[in-house]
Amino acid sequence: MPTPTRQIAKDDTILTSTLSSGLLKPEQASKFIQQTFDATRLGSLVRHVTKKAKTGEIDKIGIANRIIRKKVENTDDGYRAKPITSQIEYACKAVRLPWEITEETLRENIEGENLEKIITDLMTTQLGIDLIDLYLNGDESMNNAKAFLESTTYKVGDVCTYNGKIYVFNAEHQNGIWSGDDTTEIGNASDVDFLKIDTGWIKQIEDGGHIVDNGNKELSLDMFYNLLRAVPNKYNNGKLRWIMSPHMKQNWERSLYNATVSNGSTAPESMYNAPAGIPIETEAMFADDKIMITDPKNLIITNTYDVKIRKTTEGKEAIMQDKRFYVIHLDFDTLIEELDATGLITNINANL
Repeated sequence: MPTPTRQIAKDDTILTSTLSSGLLKPEQASKFIQQTFDATRLGSLVRHVTKKAKTGEIDKIGIANRIIRKKVENTDDGYRAKPITSQIEYACKAVRLPWEITEETLRENIEGENLEKIITDLMTTQLGIDLIDLYLNGDESMNNAKAFLESTTYKVGDVCTYNGKIYVFNAEHQNGIWSGDDTTEIGNASDVDFLKIDTGWIKQIEDGGHIVDNGNKELSLDMFYNLLRAVPNKYNNGKLRWIMSPHMKQNWERSLYNATVSNGSTAPESMYNAPAGIPIETEAMFADDKIMITDPKNLIITNTYDVKIRKTTEGKEAIMQDKRFYVIHLDFDTLIEELDATGLITNINANL
């Protein structure tokens, strides 16, 4: 899968000249959070909820089906259709992105003082990229990631580190030497502190959504239809989207093209961008061996207005080291409104 810098943290609306004030006003916080969402394609499509409290509930409102009844003239049988209400609990986790710039760098760089703004803008953009990475791939079970031991038995879903990488087991591993055939690489060992911050959408779907295990087979049209069959038909309402990495989409296009060439036929143009009639959305931070299906608005990000962007050129360290210090503070939680309306194809041999 793609490996971002994962520094956890767009345009020049947030100026460095405003950084020293610290806590942003609610409208400024909302605008800054929106900038982080706009840094990625998927971030701009999902549902955003901003709350005052760090923990609480988000209301869900739905309507049952087949609620119409026969009318009888001049009669009220007492029947009333009612909305279905429930709540999703959220608990925002605090994160920060700190960095520093030496005064010498500012003096000697060709950009001069403008370098401070350039670096701040880059950090803000990277914050948005790292956040969508966490929204998708975060996994609090990474707390349990330990170095691989030959004397240990591993179950499907267990994680370990080996030769500087993080792996998840997709088959049971009995005591023995490392083979790698029963694992999937999911990042660098140095990413553990990043990934364990929160449990993202992919892990939530793996634990409670609809799963189609592709058995390490290559891409096929059947796997799309198999997942569609697993998701209840009531959610197949025109809002569903396939969500995958750009590599996966490109490999799907290649597999279709190769099939048409070898068979001497052609595939409908729509098949390339909308298998089974469901449009594809790509996200660079999505894993290369999985495909998700859901309505993007079913994926929720909750933030509070407690956003701080701080800068200081004072204090002992700033004076002694001749530096400027910066930090962005914010919080978030990743939620799914209806797990029953999600699905995931796993163990795809994407042949990338």
